[in-house]
Amino acid sequence: MHLHTLLAQAGSRRDPKTGAISMPIHLSSAFQHPALGQSTGFDYSRTSNPTRQALEQTLSKLEGGAGASAFSSGMAALDAVLRLFSPGDKLVVTEDLYGGSFRLFEKFGRPQQLDFIYVDGSDTEAVAKALQTPKVKGLFVEVLTNPLLKVADLDALGELARAHEVLFIVDNTFLTPVWCRPMEHGADITLYSATKYLGGHHDMLAGLAVARTGDLAEKIAFIQNAAGAVLGAFDSWLLLRSLKTLPLRLKKHEENALAVANFLSGHAGIKKLCYPGLPSDPGHQRLGRLSLGYGAMLSFEVESSAKVESILKSVKVFLFAESLGGAESLVTYPLIQTHADIDPQTRERIGLTDRLLRLSIGLEDATDLMEDLAEVLK
Repeated sequence: MHLHTLLAQAGSRRDPKTGAISMPIHLSSAFQHPALGQSTGFDYSRTSNPTRQALEQTLSKLEGGAGASAFSSGMAALDAVLRLFSPGDKLVVTEDLYGGSFRLFEKFGRPQQLDFIYVDGSDTEAVAKALQTPKVKGLFVEVLTNPLLKVADLDALGELARAHEVLFIVDNTFLTPVWCRPMEHGADITLYSATKYLGGHHDMLAGLAVARTGDLAEKIAFIQNAAGAVLGAFDSWLLLRSLKTLPLRLKKHEENALAVANFLSGHAGIKKLCYPGLPSDPGHQRLGRLSLGYGAMLSFEVESSAKVESILKSVKVFLFAESLGGAESLVTYPLIQTHADIDPQTRERIGLTDRLLRLSIGLEDATDLMEDLAEVLK
């Protein structure tokens, strides 16, 4: 089936007894056994739940993987993947990444004797050099980095990962499988904070890990069951419902984002603009090869940090909040909200300055968004 058809019918045909089109919400934590040594396929909801299973199978098909596991948050999914590695292992990691991922690596990974080598994930030569380090077992990148929106060359990095026999892990939260399917470019594991575009309504938390091979999928599922950070049945149903409108939402998100980016690109009060959907952006051509869309995230620097507080206080349409990917447009200040755990020297070196703001462009009328920005940027 075409991807759009698969999404429109996510969770359908799952209840043959009643013919329910919408996947039922199975809130039961335990399931009755027909007899000794027999099972319906479900025993305990931490291990498997019918509603969560429908979601996981849908995402596995969408991504082109062998299996998927749905977690209680994106960070829980990343934590489970991190448990695939052993003490002494090293991972090459993109340096301009979500601050929560950095915190997990530094505060939990290092005490478990994992080491992390931070490089510019958009610089293929720098990644190649880092992969030559002894004991490197993994490569972790974001397709679009958060918040500077640099573009990783997944095809080149996939070849490098295979050559060095390392696990290639890709966070595809900003693009979703509608626009980009990292496994087609060599990824072994694709991660999502499903709280964001997959959920799309700022009303639930979820994370997903999709594995290329059955063996890898089984390992992640074992960790999921053993550690227990599973997605509940109701949130699984909410996510299934949201997937049905995902292509439609993404189209409007990107349409608005391009309008806002064009407006900001010519604004006198903007010192720097990051949006790969603009032909002038360094990552435009590369992302065009990898993805069917350019996303709806953008970031920009104002002339002075003194302007930031006024902007955050004065916006009327944008909401000052630190998530992304929902119907409502949000403005975020990475320095203190999403990336506070990264040390100041590193932040300054990679461009996470005190003048940087990040926008998640929603589904409102684009004119209202541009007028709101025009007013606060005066």
